[in-house]
Amino acid sequence: MSGELLTLDCLVHIFSHLEAPDLLRAAQVNKTWLEATETASLWRNMCLNQWAFCNISVTPGMQTWKKYYLHRSNIEHKMMSGRPSADYTCKAMRGHQGEIQDMAYLSPNEHTFAMGKVKSIVCTASGDGTVKAWDVQEGTQIWSSPKQETKLVQVITLPQHNLVVTRDLLGTIKLWQGDTGKELGAFSAESAFCPTIAYTINNKLFLSVATSSEKIYTLAVPELSQISCIKPFPNCSADLSSCSPDGRSIVVLPLDRNEAPKVLYTHHATNPEDDLPVFSSPLPIKNCASVTCWLPAEPARIALMHGVDQCYNITTIDITIQKSKYKMNITAQQVATFRLPKKPIFTQYKTIAGFGKQTLLIAFNIELKIYSLDGTELNTFQDHMKAITSIWILSVLLHHPSISRSVCIPGKMTTKHLPLLVAII
Repeated sequence: MSGELLTLDCLVHIFSHLEAPDLLRAAQVNKTWLEATETASLWRNMCLNQWAFCNISVTPGMQTWKKYYLHRSNIEHKMMSGRPSADYTCKAMRGHQGEIQDMAYLSPNEHTFAMGKVKSIVCTASGDGTVKAWDVQEGTQIWSSPKQETKLVQVITLPQHNLVVTRDLLGTIKLWQGDTGKELGAFSAESAFCPTIAYTINNKLFLSVATSSEKIYTLAVPELSQISCIKPFPNCSADLSSCSPDGRSIVVLPLDRNEAPKVLYTHHATNPEDDLPVFSSPLPIKNCASVTCWLPAEPARIALMHGVDQCYNITTIDITIQKSKYKMNITAQQVATFRLPKKPIFTQYKTIAGFGKQTLLIAFNIELKIYSLDGTELNTFQDHMKAITSIWILSVLLHHPSISRSVCIPGKMTTKHLPLLVAII
């Protein structure tokens, strides 16, 4: 049968078996074939077969699935075949006298990948007792803090407010101006163990600091003045999750396995004069390790890794806070739970990250697996030679500034400090 006698539906069906290069060649035959090759479902199916996650609505200029497929394929080809100096540059940032303990981007997400000028600034905290800011593209130091009494072990950046927070080995927390490195405030937790998190409520910045003295301090930014001091458990210290996407919840993780995690209501922590409950009832989880992540597309859905003897469960919980006229109810409802395969050897490094509403990325040493919330294994990767210690998820690869601002700092890429970059579209 002549190709000219085939209906449009028949052509679309036949073309559904072609790869993109063949489809582009078929489009040059005549107007009918061109019309058939422009069918959105053909390119949509190719996108979904090629990549697990696609979203053309958030990508500038990508009004059709065809444009999305061709643009993304071109980007990936350039990344795979990139040439030093021509397609990417590697800048060594030298200046620290000690090992890099932590790093974070200070740049706001205001640029579009491959469109316009991108300036990326990264902050590093070092064992030499300084925090430094760097221009990633130029590989040059922008500013450095004075040397502190002891090594810095944590750095938190607040890009929208141009602020940097550091924590040292003695529990001293300091706030720095992002442009100049000027010290703005300090607070002493008087505890070597004092995990610190930052969050925003109604455009106001706060820090929460857990200590080995079994207390959680809440501080106002930029003064770093104490707002509240609360004790979540009677006789044990605690770790903190990050703040939930809706800014209302922090999960407090006991270091005593006989205790169960609780939900801290951030409004009360920042407004202690209100007569409201500080914590939820204990969550139905025992043997909780301090490995958690929020599912970013939900207001307050958290996944917790818990277990002992190399047997770990992943339990996902939705946290709801409802306020009536006279009281506040904090409830936790289990969404799903599953058991991870038992590891034959001791696993020192355990990392978890969430994507969307239903997807978890879990790393054990050099292995990365992607799971649904019910435990269905979606994919597995074993591309790393050294332990994975962090997962960065770039939710929109094609226009996310981070993809064009990778950093490699001498002393950071060791067995204990090998970051993993995971791009999910």
